Amino acid sequence: MRLTRQTNYAVRMLMYCAADSENLSRIPDIAKAYSVSELFLFKILQPLAKAGIMETVRGRNGGVRLARPANEITLLDVVRTTEDNFAMAECFENDASECPLVDSCGLNSALRRALNAFFDVLSEYTIDDLVKARPDINALLGLDELIPASATNS
Repeated sequence: MRLTRQTNYAVRMLMYCAADSENLSRIPDIAKAYSVSELFLFKILQPLAKAGIMETVRGRNGGVRLARPANEITLLDVVRTTEDNFAMAECFENDASECPLVDSCGLNSALRRALNAFFDVLSEYTIDDLVKARPDINALLGLDELIPASATNS
């Protein structure tokens, strides 16, 4: 199974916001940190906001932030929100009626167990775990160079 770019960058966007949790994050800054288009990040933001993982703040000094604490957002939450399909083989598809073994196949059973194990592992890790694993994350993402929005309002 291979995760999409959308999931990859969703996790990265969440890590960015978690690393800079004291401030609202701006999509242009996140895009610059990861060398990805702002449009792509806005596209990813929509399902994350709809799922209650991220929230947007409108206005001149608006931005995005985590909708709940980073230690409450699991990788499974993100993957389930951003991935469309978990079919590991044709047997997992709804229209798999062509195979006479579909209801009693050992492959189907093995792949289902593997997928459940994958989900179990993802549920053990939070965005906070990923951020804490990189103590230098703020420097790597260029967050140390940003001027907090609260400082520009003074």
